[in-house]
Amino acid sequence: MQGWDQQGHKLTAPAVQRNRDAILSVLRRVLPDSGVVLEVASGSGEHARHFAQHLPGLTFQPSDPDADYRASIDAWSAGVANIRPALALDAAGDWPVMQVAAVVCINMIHIAPWAATEGLMRNAASVLAPGGALITYGPYRRDGAHTAPSNAAFDEDLRRRNPAWGVRDVEAVRDCAAQRGLALNEVVEMPANNLVLVFHRLG
Repeated sequence: MQGWDQQGHKLTAPAVQRNRDAILSVLRRVLPDSGVVLEVASGSGEHARHFAQHLPGLTFQPSDPDADYRASIDAWSAGVANIRPALALDAAGDWPVMQVAAVVCINMIHIAPWAATEGLMRNAASVLAPGGALITYGPYRRDGAHTAPSNAAFDEDLRRRNPAWGVRDVEAVRDCAAQRGLALNEVVEMPANNLVLVFHRLG
C-alpha cells in the first residue's frame, strides 16, 4: 500500500496501471458473460473501474474493510453504471449472504494474515454456485521457492513489516482451497513475476 497518492477521495496505486490489462485479459477468458462479480479487498477501486468499463455485461461488487478505501472505490466508480457501492467486507470474517457468479481478489493474500486466505476460501465456496470461479492475483512461491530474487526481497520486507504477512506457496493456497471444495484449475504467469490462480467451485 506504500506510495499511494491521495487526490480528494481517490487513492491511486501505481501498480494498477502496470497490471490491470494483464489481469483483464485473464478475466475476459474465465469470467461468465453476465452476473455479479464480487471483488474482495478492492483497495483504491481502480481495478474495479477498469474491469467494469471493459466488461459491461457484468456487474461488479467491490468491497474493502477500510472506510477510506471504500470512499476511494466509490469515487472511482462514479458514473460507471455496472459498479455497485463498495461493501464493508473483511475476507477473514463472515460475509453477507449473497450469491455471485465469480470472486476476484487482487494483491491481498500476501499482505494479510493467513486467516484472510482461509476466510477467502471458506466464504468464496459459500457464495459461488457450482462451477463459479475464484480468481486471485499476486506474488507466490512455487514448490517452496521464490520465482524471482525481487519476490524474495519483497517477502522479506513484508515479514519485517508484519510477521503475519508474506508471499505464500501456491501449493498451500491450493490445499486451503481444496478443503473448501475449490479446485485450482489454472496457474497463469503474469508480468513482474506474479501469478493468477484460477479456482472453480466443485459441484
